[in-house]
Amino acid sequence: MHRNLIGVDELLDDRGKTHGDWSENARIAQATKELWRKEEGWKRLSAGQREALEMIAGKVARVLCGDLNFVDHWADIAGYAELVVKQLNGAAK
Repeated sequence: MHRNLIGVDELLDDRGKTHGDWSENARIAQATKELWRKEEGWKRLSAGQREALEMIAGKVARVLCGDLNFVDHWADIAGYAELVVKQLNGAAK
């Protein structure tokens, strides 16, 4: 069990290098989500659209707090947007 904790600590240290400070990430992501949820359009979004935007908010927080050139942040943002595109194209067919 102690070995697993060391693995988690190593993982968190590694993520801190690319994702930045967890507290700052949480602050930015939560503030963004809170702002978006107050908008009238939020209520009209599907669950998938809301989830994609919330995940994107977290990824944007990582860009702002961590390594802004870490390709995975940007690929993840594009990936969540693509999931909505696929959902919408499926719904249109």
